[in-house]
Amino acid sequence: MNTELMSERALSLGTSTLYEASGLACAVDPAIRPVWQGAAIAALVYPVQCAPGDNLAIHLALERAPKGSVLLVATGGYLAGYWGELLTVAAEAVGIVGLVTDGGVRDIAALQRRRFPVFSRGISVCGTVKATAPSVGKPMRFSGVPVQQGDWLVADDDGVVILPAADISRVIVAGDARAAKEAAMMEQLAKGATTVELMGLQASRERA
Repeated sequence: MNTELMSERALSLGTSTLYEASGLACAVDPAIRPVWQGAAIAALVYPVQCAPGDNLAIHLALERAPKGSVLLVATGGYLAGYWGELLTVAAEAVGIVGLVTDGGVRDIAALQRRRFPVFSRGISVCGTVKATAPSVGKPMRFSGVPVQQGDWLVADDDGVVILPAADISRVIVAGDARAAKEAAMMEQLAKGATTVELMGLQASRERA
């Protein structure tokens, strides 16, 4: 399955289904949310580490990241305006498809207007310096999840998951099976079946 098709399948399944199907501890901090409703990404990761209040590493990443990548920016949870409209325009020009960060961003109205997917821990008007770049394109841990260039990141209104490149095909297949099972269950629920019956929870009736 090529990258474009993989991205389409991952977006269609969504983060909740992929997380449950993966069997992996792949979900990042749920405080990292889309800055505009409906934003979604499924793409190959390009990892970046920034120093607190310093976004030099992001500028370097825009020169190095492969087209079609999503930038995954670790800041140690420091809330500043690491990203805004200027960097969005620069990213679009080189084919970067989104940003996920545990730090802050700004220019939210412009990001929404441009429909550029951004997920962050918060929003901050405060700018950044450009002095140090701890890591650009190298393996790291993001919100406790190990990640390296070429892994997959999927983000939507439910959250963000990071899936190892070696597991993505398996997870998509397992996700398809889970989605099909849930679709069949919803058909039965619409006909009057109960979740207790469909999930085999009848014995719990006597204990509650």
